[in-house]
Amino acid sequence: MAMSSSNDDDNQTLSHVTYPAQSIDWLERLIGFDTVSRHSNLALIEDVQAYCEQLGLSVDLTFNEAKNKANLFVTVPAGANADEVNRGLVLSGHTDVVPVDGQEWASEPFTATIRGDKLYGRGACDMKGFIACSLTVLPKAVELSKAGKLSRPLHLALSFDEEVGCLGAPLILADIEARGITPDYCIVGEPTNMTVVVAHKGIAVYRCRVHGKSVHSSLTKQGVNAISYASRLIGYVDELAEEISQRDDNDDMFDVPFSTMSVGTIKGGTATNIVPNLCEFTFDYRNLPHMTQENIVAPIQAKIAELNAQMQARSPETGIELIQEEGVPAMNDNNNDELQTLIAALTGDNERHKVAYATEGGQFTNSGIPTIICGPGSIEQAHKADEFVALSEIARCDEFLQKLLKSCAVS
Repeated sequence: MAMSSSNDDDNQTLSHVTYPAQSIDWLERLIGFDTVSRHSNLALIEDVQAYCEQLGLSVDLTFNEAKNKANLFVTVPAGANADEVNRGLVLSGHTDVVPVDGQEWASEPFTATIRGDKLYGRGACDMKGFIACSLTVLPKAVELSKAGKLSRPLHLALSFDEEVGCLGAPLILADIEARGITPDYCIVGEPTNMTVVVAHKGIAVYRCRVHGKSVHSSLTKQGVNAISYASRLIGYVDELAEEISQRDDNDDMFDVPFSTMSVGTIKGGTATNIVPNLCEFTFDYRNLPHMTQENIVAPIQAKIAELNAQMQARSPETGIELIQEEGVPAMNDNNNDELQTLIAALTGDNERHKVAYATEGGQFTNSGIPTIICGPGSIEQAHKADEFVALSEIARCDEFLQKLLKSCAVS
């Protein structure tokens, strides 16, 4: 990695452009931990814990059932005379990343590599870049706190298993509530190119398991064809998707302005001359914030009841199961005008954006915490081979967090 140092110890110069050295160093360090969701994240968490404790901060960890993954929550307390000791601002990020299996990388995905003005590595933009910048700002926050000049607490929340259903965030939120902390607002640092995202869709993933009855294909009337009935239900899912796309309460601020449904996988059958007794398919539902799962689950369950009656008239042991496998709530923009105004002032960008992808932001807003999404990098680079973040984005995030900290300081 070719890099020359500038005279400023806090910065590095690359191709005649100065970038924040501490955040780049932290990002390289974080990428070095293989925190793919199927693996433990404890090595990363313990490293961050040690860093926070060196700053004199008390760290809380919450573990999954297997005790091989943990969330980290740490608070830089407000000054002794501050009024909002139990409130404050949460900087939120997830520590897990998606796998690299089957992807062709130009460099080692778990070794950060700088080429040109970009830093490459798994998690570079999604979303270890924001975590790196958040860790860089902590010492200054501690300095202000010790001087009695931090008007409100600064909280850092790092979660596990965001990429596989946002499993860690509910534990963090339960801990926040149990400790009597009522944050003023939260910033989730998913990659947005440092623009302000005020809402996103929710996502629910369902598996339909169709149980039929096998017979030889020459005796079809004696069996119940699981694939045939699955195809009828799939057809209905497609019809319902078209129906919800035509609603009059869609939201043009989203890149896809309506809720969507899409069948993603299907499997069934063993041979052409055997009526299949099992067919499974999955579909996802990505809902606008004002819509609910009930908007699609109720009509699908009614269709399933109709098909079950037909199947069971021929063979009582047949039928269709609908199983929810994943659910992440949408993030709305209710009650966060003050936060939006603050962030717009700090970024110099008055645009508001709404996106189709889901984050932990919906879990924070469901807990009554005003939340926006704002972080370095582009979501278009997430999950791909040669994932990268532009170094200029890290610099912008550093500047943003320094301004945010200044807004929390006593003048």
